[in-house]
Amino acid sequence: MIKVQEYRGHIRNWKALCTELEIDSTLSREKKEEQILIRAYETWGYEMAKHLYGMFAFALWDDREKKLFCVRDQFGTKPFYYYETADGKLLYGTMIRSIIEQPGFVKELNEEMLQLYLSLTYVAGENTFFRGLKKLLPGRYLVWQEGRLTVERYWKPEFHPDESKTLEEWADEIHDTVKEVMAEVKTEDETAESFLSGGVDSSYVLAMSDAETADTCGYEEERFDESVLAVETAKLLGKNIERSVITPEQYFAIVPYVMYNMEQPLGDASAIVFALGCQATAKHTKLCYSGEGADEFFGGYNMYRNAERYGENLKTFYVGNTNIMKEEEKKKILKKYDPDVLPIELAAGIYEETEGLDPLTKMSDVDIQIWLEGDIYLNVDKMSEAAGLEIRMPLTDLRIFDIASRMPSRYKVNEEQNKVAFRTAARKVLPEEIAFRKKLGFIVPIRIWMADDRYNQDVREKFHSEMAAKFFNLDEINAIFDDYVGGNSDNWRKVWTIYTFLVWYEEYFVKR
Repeated sequence: MIKVQEYRGHIRNWKALCTELEIDSTLSREKKEEQILIRAYETWGYEMAKHLYGMFAFALWDDREKKLFCVRDQFGTKPFYYYETADGKLLYGTMIRSIIEQPGFVKELNEEMLQLYLSLTYVAGENTFFRGLKKLLPGRYLVWQEGRLTVERYWKPEFHPDESKTLEEWADEIHDTVKEVMAEVKTEDETAESFLSGGVDSSYVLAMSDAETADTCGYEEERFDESVLAVETAKLLGKNIERSVITPEQYFAIVPYVMYNMEQPLGDASAIVFALGCQATAKHTKLCYSGEGADEFFGGYNMYRNAERYGENLKTFYVGNTNIMKEEEKKKILKKYDPDVLPIELAAGIYEETEGLDPLTKMSDVDIQIWLEGDIYLNVDKMSEAAGLEIRMPLTDLRIFDIASRMPSRYKVNEEQNKVAFRTAARKVLPEEIAFRKKLGFIVPIRIWMADDRYNQDVREKFHSEMAAKFFNLDEINAIFDDYVGGNSDNWRKVWTIYTFLVWYEEYFVKR
């Protein structure tokens, strides 16, 4: 007998699987997906995840063989954690809090993660800030039997450029596939809304969906307010739009809530805005679309246009989308510094896998395997879960990645534009000015807010606290803070990254 012990996610191709595995398609979603997991395991065993499209992390117990089988999806959209106790038990689940509360868990800080965090601003790789607690990485499965743990990789990104197609043919394939995925992303009896920024990804998802309402966040500071573009886009597409205006008071007040519910520190300033957006959206819907994945798959970041210039040097420094503190600076500010704990080591295996491929493909693969899992998908999952909102990301799909994996880099970026083929596909349903709008990023006014004494008092207090003195040389971190407040706004990320760690540490090791 097979029993589902833990499951979070959404299986998109449930209709096809119900037919193939002879499951009653009229069952509730919960029962249907439970049956799909059980029958898929009985049919395909350890290969079952290769037959599933969607977002998932789950654990199955095989009672006959007394075996636990756990899987995380190919891209890591849903988290999964595990911990071996001193008396030989395995604790596991999709929530860290559910694991650390169990008998046998010893709560200790894994301090070497702080050294990586100060560069990356998120928790990358299989280790976490809790000593001994590990992440099951994307595209892996775990087997626990007779006290023995094995982790195997069932999928990894592979790239095989196909030179035979034109730009328009690639755009057609993207568009047809997005149409196919959007048909599966919800059932007819579900009602969804869609997050909308001023960018092409969320605009394309909204245009291709049946969502009648879009949701966006903005600010009173006009130069940071991308929601104006979102409102224009929604009107052009004939959609309603809900706009939340975020104040600095709201922003700073919710930081402890975010770090607690994130379960790991995250120094991505947009995560706070996303949390507020999820709370606002959850007031009028329980299901929402979001456009993550396309940037990494199809060359969406402006820095990708420098890929050829970086060339072979990439593997000496490129560890993903963020790298804000160099080793010399970390040596100065940390009380404990280990010269063997280097961010670039996290990407070493990826560079081996992409040996011989072009620089853009290497950069994309690093971001797909490290940045997406550690920052973007963690944020989406944890903040939506905390707000009681389910988010589905149609552009994060194996079928869409398959196109990107075959597409030559010149159709992803050129000297003038990023995400060229993807934008060409989006132009089929969006006006030219939206499809080819310059990427703005998810802008947050934190750069100016945190320098304002009306809002930064908690930052100041924590930077002078006994808690901070456990980890940092206070004179050094306060020199960074003072330099930032004095006008060097480039330091804001460093200040924010230190601050978010301290808020998280207080939530998990001081208050509780």
